[in-house]
Amino acid sequence: MRTHTCGELTEKNIGRQAELAGWCHTRRDHGGVIFVDLRDRYGLTQIVFEPADKKTFKIAEHLRREDVIKVKGKVRKRPKGLENPKLTTGKIEVLVSELDILNKAEVPPIEVDDRKEANEDARLKYRYLDLRRPIMQNRLQLRHNVIAAAREFFNQNKFLEVTTPLLVKSTPEGARDYVVPSRVNPGKFYALPQSPQLYKQILMVAGCDRYYQTAICLRDEDLRADRQPEHMQLDFEISFIDSDGIREITENLYKHIFKKVLNKKLDKFPVFTYEKSIERYGTDKPDIRFGLELIDVTDAVKKSDFSVFTGAEQVKCINPKKEFSRKELDAYINFCQENGAKGMAWIKVTEKGLDSSIVKFLKPAVQKKLLEITKAKKGSTLMFIADKPKTVAEVLGKLRIKIRDDLNLVNDNEFKFCWVKDFPLFAWNEDEDRWEPEHHMFTMPKPEFIKDFEKRPGDVIGDLWDLVLNGIELGSGSMRVHIPEVQERIMNFIGMDKKQAHAKFGFLLDSYRYGGPPHGGMGLGVDRLVALMSGINDIREVIAFPKNKAAQCPLDDSPSEIDEKQLKELNIKLDLPKK
Repeated sequence: MRTHTCGELTEKNIGRQAELAGWCHTRRDHGGVIFVDLRDRYGLTQIVFEPADKKTFKIAEHLRREDVIKVKGKVRKRPKGLENPKLTTGKIEVLVSELDILNKAEVPPIEVDDRKEANEDARLKYRYLDLRRPIMQNRLQLRHNVIAAAREFFNQNKFLEVTTPLLVKSTPEGARDYVVPSRVNPGKFYALPQSPQLYKQILMVAGCDRYYQTAICLRDEDLRADRQPEHMQLDFEISFIDSDGIREITENLYKHIFKKVLNKKLDKFPVFTYEKSIERYGTDKPDIRFGLELIDVTDAVKKSDFSVFTGAEQVKCINPKKEFSRKELDAYINFCQENGAKGMAWIKVTEKGLDSSIVKFLKPAVQKKLLEITKAKKGSTLMFIADKPKTVAEVLGKLRIKIRDDLNLVNDNEFKFCWVKDFPLFAWNEDEDRWEPEHHMFTMPKPEFIKDFEKRPGDVIGDLWDLVLNGIELGSGSMRVHIPEVQERIMNFIGMDKKQAHAKFGFLLDSYRYGGPPHGGMGLGVDRLVALMSGINDIREVIAFPKNKAAQCPLDDSPSEIDEKQLKELNIKLDLPKK
């Protein structure tokens, strides 16, 4: 129906006939000449109706926004001074000789215009209109390009794309499962997979060696900007490899994606241990685009007379290299207190020396030592937190990010990846008074801990790691437990006896009895990656049909009730709480 798209015609097409189809984006009547911007997913082309062609002109007088039309006409140069340099088609226009209206549109409930964004509920209800906006089309295209580049990389590196099931056995861990009743097996349920974890491990036992897929993962959990009930992972697993090898392949994957999609060359990804990441940045998800690293001054201030410092287990500070007003400092003190600190001490470095209400408690030698350690110069403001190490790290880590945002310390077009590895294998759950996996129970302990991890769980390091981009976790990976005896020991240690382990995971444990290779892999978030590459944080902006904060879809009104006949077929009786 068309010879060109609406983003294709240029000066080289002047004088030729063209046929276009799309939506009427805007209509303008200028002195008896009608101009319409015709839009499709590729761009805009200005089409012109002149009164001399009475037939088409009369029809064009009644065109409205979002009418779907097809036109035929001659490409001509726009008059001098009326070009639009922002458009690929900005130097030409099409003088229409034939016009067909393919579909009339009612007045749309939301604007199909990047400059007039509707509220969230309206955008999700009329998502088919919202997705017509050029910015949303661009995001869908970017998402497509990222996935295409990833597939290209995997295919070039001998990976096999395998689709794992969506109806699986319920093995609740972490988030709640979405469950699906079985009509032909009354009283039994499938679960929707939170990840392909067990199946990709079984694929390694099956000899697939290198597997990948773009996997939809479903988790019944509370929502926020970077979380949805269903999200996509670039999921892969590799046999006969170590953790360094997996990280190298992953790094090459992202370098390929960024070069192919954004034409950006990525630096080598630095590697931090979990311990070092917490020590330097206060978090295991460090944004390394800027400095402001945490500085340990515990030993230096122990010789002061300031009881807050001398009585604390740890004292650390950051040096923003900026002088703040008292009002700004009070706001930062409140921020620290809201995030778990008792308070925040500060010292300004001025021409006359150090300025703060606490300076009188610091001997000259202590002041000198502080300046040496922090490298603070005139115009700096040192900000201190004194508390238990965990609190110090958490508060200063959050303060560091707040100051990053307040002072605009980063460029949104800069992409800095890093690895964080050697996490604790187990975490203590104070509410339930038990040990549980830090990431998941299928992670191999580092070799030196395999023999007796039950006796020293707080010391055990797992062979696992996270990939972080600009302070946001993009994915996690690990070497898997491929020895059934070790897997059973881990399950038993976290409170799952042999009978429970085999009831839930027997198919995995049994598979290893027949020779499971050493293997590991990762699940990498597609939605978060595309959002960051788009310069935004909300993953709903890069998902075609997302859910709202109540896990509902205003477009199709799901989740919805089902009728009595369906309930009866499924042997389900509803027992709903009273409103």
